[in-house]
Amino acid sequence: MRRVSTGKNRKAVFRRLPPPVDPTFGDNVDGDDLTVRRAAADALGTIPGSVVVVEPGTGRILSMVNQKLALTTGFIPCSTVKLVTALAALTENVVSRDTNIYTSRYTSYNLTQALAHSNNQYFNILGTRLGFDRVRHYAEMLGLGETAGLRIAGEQPGVLPAQAPKYGGVGMMTSFGTGISMTPLEMAALLSAIANGGTLYYLQYPRTQEEIDQFTPKVKHALELAPNGIADIKMGMRGAVDFGTARRAGYDPAEPILGKTGTCTDVQSANKMGWFGSFNEVGAHQLVVVVMLTGSRGYVSGPIASGVAGSIYKRLSAQRYFVADNTPPKKSDLTEIVPTTPYTAAHP
Repeated sequence: MRRVSTGKNRKAVFRRLPPPVDPTFGDNVDGDDLTVRRAAADALGTIPGSVVVVEPGTGRILSMVNQKLALTTGFIPCSTVKLVTALAALTENVVSRDTNIYTSRYTSYNLTQALAHSNNQYFNILGTRLGFDRVRHYAEMLGLGETAGLRIAGEQPGVLPAQAPKYGGVGMMTSFGTGISMTPLEMAALLSAIANGGTLYYLQYPRTQEEIDQFTPKVKHALELAPNGIADIKMGMRGAVDFGTARRAGYDPAEPILGKTGTCTDVQSANKMGWFGSFNEVGAHQLVVVVMLTGSRGYVSGPIASGVAGSIYKRLSAQRYFVADNTPPKKSDLTEIVPTTPYTAAHP
C-alpha cells in the first residue's frame, strides 16, 4: 500500500495499489525472435496488456507477449478503427486527403489532421456518408471478424456486427469501433497490409527452427483500394506520432514511426482500453508493433500504448536491429498464395 496525503490538515489515507502483473506468464517463447521479445517484454513491464510484433512483408509473427490475451478474445478497437473508415472513404470517393470537413461551425479538418488528432466527429461524418454496408465491406476486406493467423493454436476471431449499432449507428462504429471486437493479431495483420503497400498476409507463428528455416509467406488477398489510399493515410499516421495523439512514441526523422492510437472503454468488461497499431519505415527490418493495454486505472490509454511501442523501437534501434545485415535471401523467402477461396465479399 502507498500512503497518500489528502490535503493540508487532513489525515493521510492508504490506497491499495493493484498488484503487479507479469504479462509474460505462461507464454511459450519457442520460435520467437528473442531480441524482439526482450525489447517488447521490457517495454511493457507490469502493465496489463499484450504486444504483437510482425514482419509486414511476410506475415511472420516475431513475438507475442501475453499470448493468452492476444489469442483467446477480442476487444473494442476504439479509434484504431478510423484506419478502416479512412481507407473506405478514400476508395469510395467520399473524401480526398485534402478535403476539409466541418465538424462544428468554425472548425474543420482534412484527413491528415483528423487521423493525427483522432477527431471523432470527422470519422462519424465519414461513416454516416459511407453507410453500414460499405463500411462492413471494407472491414471484411481488411480481415476483421475472422482469424488473422494460419493454424495458430488457440486463436479466436474477433466479431464484425451484422448491422449498425443500435445506439449511435454506423457513425459510432466508424469513430469508436462500437459493435466491433478485434484481436491484437487482427490489428497486426491490418497494419501489415498498410505497411507493405496493400497485401493482406496470413499471420504465421513458426515455433521450431525447422519451421523457421522452411517459412514461406502466404497471401490471403490483395487489397482493392484507391491507388493512393494507403499513401494518403500514412501522412495522418505519421502526423499522429509527430504532433498528434501518439507523440509519446517519439519523433525521430531518421527512423520514423507511423501509427494510430485508440482509447475507450470496453462495454462488456468495463475495462479501459489503450491501443497503438504502428510500423516503422527504415531501410531494413521493418516491423509492425501492436500494443494493446487493458485495465481499470489511468495507465491505460492509446497515448500510453504509443509510449510502450516507442520504447520497443528505441530498444531495438540501440541494438542496431534495423541495420541491414546484407544476408542473401533464402529460398524460403518466396511468397506462396494459399490455394483457398479468394476474397469475394460482395460490394454493396
